[in-house]
Amino acid sequence: MSLWLPDRWLTTGSRICVVIASGLAILMIGFILIEALPALRQSGLSRLVGDAAWLASAGRFGVTPLLAASLAVTAGALVIAVPLGVLSALFLEVYAPAMIATGYHRMLELLAGVPSVVTGLWGLSEVVPWINRMQPPGQSLLAGCMVLALMILPVIALTSAMAVRRVIYEQRATALALGMRRDTFLVRIVLPLARRGILSGVVLAFVRAIGETMAVVMVCGNTVQIPSSLFSPVRTLTANIALEMGEASGFHRSALFLTALLLMVVIAATLLMPEDQSASPGGRHA
Repeated sequence: MSLWLPDRWLTTGSRICVVIASGLAILMIGFILIEALPALRQSGLSRLVGDAAWLASAGRFGVTPLLAASLAVTAGALVIAVPLGVLSALFLEVYAPAMIATGYHRMLELLAGVPSVVTGLWGLSEVVPWINRMQPPGQSLLAGCMVLALMILPVIALTSAMAVRRVIYEQRATALALGMRRDTFLVRIVLPLARRGILSGVVLAFVRAIGETMAVVMVCGNTVQIPSSLFSPVRTLTANIALEMGEASGFHRSALFLTALLLMVVIAATLLMPEDQSASPGGRHA
């Protein structure tokens, strides 16, 4: 069946956009890889990853403490944000009255649009002094976890709410026919079938958190070390690039591009994780 002219225009335009976006992504990855090659050739990936210190003045460019800090602050933010995000989704779609749900939904959308530098400024003004009263210096892994959790909470909550809403719409009649209580319906039907959508929100939140720069620069302390506790000052991969790229040259600059390449590899590996097909409404549980 031939497509109408507007449909052909839309199809052609969509394909052009896909080609342009894919081309830009390939060019960006290629540029980063080319810039990182001198560091890879001179020292090798095993030496750069195996070195536990990043000290440009001494010619040491170990990425291990930076990678460990990035993963630790992201994991901590997810531990805080995922339960709160899922509970927020259930509150929005199940428990809240319509007026309150609408207001809370708008608040989450507003929170998602707050610039990271503003969130970082709030963390530096409020979160860091609060942590400092418990354990100096305040700028720490814990501060980064709390600030990032606030930033990724709307992503998880809104994505999970969409998944929960779809499952409730599709399965409500079945639950009523079986005489299920609401709590049983949520625990045994809604959450298992919405798991795939919730996981998608968690993956998006992970990517947002591990790629964040300004907020972690402001609240994490920027000390290059493998964190030994929640109160340890740390420096992430993104913060290291932002702080040192302006004055870097030669091998130092190439090593910074290598950290950017490593960050892209971590993000790509996360996005390419196999999806749980059995958890979708169209899977075997439906």
